[in-house]
Amino acid sequence: MAEDPRPSSLPVEALRNLGPKSAALLRAAGYEDLGALRRAGAVAVYRRLKAAAPRRVSRVMLYALQGAIMDVHWNALPFAMKEALLEELASIDGAAE
Repeated sequence: MAEDPRPSSLPVEALRNLGPKSAALLRAAGYEDLGALRRAGAVAVYRRLKAAAPRRVSRVMLYALQGAIMDVHWNALPFAMKEALLEELASIDGAAE
């Protein structure tokens, strides 16, 4: 896969899959730009958002975050990648119980 040419400083509002409400949630949680999402990873960001706003954050947000990091529409993520994200989430959440 080619290296992503987008700058780490690209604000969350400019990322694919993330509208104004998602961007506001991300900023409130301390994620300002693409670099912050890349460093944390989609699962960690999703968990933080879900904890902060459980009724407003669905599984689609997990896919949207991964798509934003990769610059791919969330629905175009391969099924295997979606499954891997869910497995990572389950392994972390299972370990926390």
